Amino acid sequence: MRKRTNTVNFIPFLVVLALLGLWSLATYKEWVPAFMLPSPKAVLLAFWKDRLLLLNHLTMTLMEAFIGLALGVLLGFICALLMDQFVLVKKALYPLLVLTQTIPTVAIAPLLVLWMGYGMRPKITLVIIVTFFPIAMNLFEGFQRTDKDALQLLQAMGANQLALFTYLKWPMSLPSFFSGLKISTSYAIVGAVIAEWLGGYAGLGVYMTKVKKSYSFDKMFAVIVFISIISYLCLFLVQVLEKKAMPWKKGENHEN
Repeated sequence: MRKRTNTVNFIPFLVVLALLGLWSLATYKEWVPAFMLPSPKAVLLAFWKDRLLLLNHLTMTLMEAFIGLALGVLLGFICALLMDQFVLVKKALYPLLVLTQTIPTVAIAPLLVLWMGYGMRPKITLVIIVTFFPIAMNLFEGFQRTDKDALQLLQAMGANQLALFTYLKWPMSLPSFFSGLKISTSYAIVGAVIAEWLGGYAGLGVYMTKVKKSYSFDKMFAVIVFISIISYLCLFLVQVLEKKAMPWKKGENHEN
């Protein structure tokens, strides 16, 4: 069983290697012009050449993403809690939450820049907008799936709302919370970059805009790969946090 699990975990790396091999072959055989699809070697050299500049821009993007994510998680948690506790709040907020997701992110970003300027505030606001919804909806669904029998038992024993939340609802909703957090974490980086496309002084989105205007496609691919790696590392950190918060889930996975 353990050998099979290790093999399954190794499959994504094989897929990545296969894609890199196909990419290298396509550029070597010139199936696609080099100015449209630079080779992996050219992308790696472009990244290494601008590594210090990319790291400087990364600092700003991560600050915007993490601050926006933290505030988005807090807002989503409050919304989910209010909807779970009050039916009237659910009827009022639920349609509005859905409505916020029907507006394209690219359409909101220019307005935020117009209203708030070119600093960090519009970027953080956009990250909040794109991250709070997965948290609110997943956490609310988690609260709603709380075991009714266990809930009635604790109520019969005289537990108040705080005790019900602390000892039953919150622990049972953790899987839903982390499912939403994984989505929000990936959205946070992308949201920050999109906001930086439309105006700013620093950030990976600003860097992408500059290299696009100079038609440096090797640098464009380098920053895209860099953003993908950073997003994956952030998701990995969330998975580590999930295992720490739910140690019993690890035991269940071993049994399965």
